[in-house]
Amino acid sequence: KNKYAGAAFLAKNPAHAAGRRFATGLCFYKLFWIFLVGCVIGCLVEMLWCYLNEGFFESRQGLIYGPFSPVYGLGAVLFTLVMTGLAFQQLHHLLVSAVVGALFEYVCSWVQEMAFGTVSWEYSNEPLNLTAGPAFLFAVMWGVLGLVFYEAVLPFLERHIERLPVKAGTIITWILIVLMVLDIVISAAAVRRQTDRHNGVPSTNIITEFLDNHYPDSFLKLIYPNMEQPGRG
Repeated sequence: KNKYAGAAFLAKNPAHAAGRRFATGLCFYKLFWIFLVGCVIGCLVEMLWCYLNEGFFESRQGLIYGPFSPVYGLGAVLFTLVMTGLAFQQLHHLLVSAVVGALFEYVCSWVQEMAFGTVSWEYSNEPLNLTAGPAFLFAVMWGVLGLVFYEAVLPFLERHIERLPVKAGTIITWILIVLMVLDIVISAAAVRRQTDRHNGVPSTNIITEFLDNHYPDSFLKLIYPNMEQPGRG
């Protein structure tokens, strides 16, 4: 009886079954850490790509505060969810990553334009057309990034995430979640307000005045040098 009761308890409390390991399996905490690390890696990869192509470093941040690119963070989570548990060979991982990455980038570009009236990719009008040079090139890059991430980065991340102390890991995770949400809200509001300014919408309250004073066009241009409104150039 005690044996079966203990087994039932462990089944309902996986943390005890895992020896109080933090963020086992594809739980919310682990996915958040994957998102966070993906944001940082993506931002650094974009900056390195800019340096290799242009000869200088330029901001590739997706948020105002910190080296974070949420597109890559969400992409890392998406790759993790799609490919975990699939008995694919590396070639299949590459192809799946390319297709998923290209589709995901298209959705992100569409959401950005619909929500904020801005675009950040010059090839945003043809991401699904794999005969187009830029679209095909970046689909291949998504494939390579997805393969490297799933084969090498993700196992490393999982091992180290699960080594965090349970209590400390939970507290730190929620602190980072709050900070990330604030960063996302402020960044989204500042970009939306910039679009409204360009469209001649006047400031009407303390929030828009704050955004105009603290996040003017000159400041946002340093953070998002490639972001522009369609048709404005």
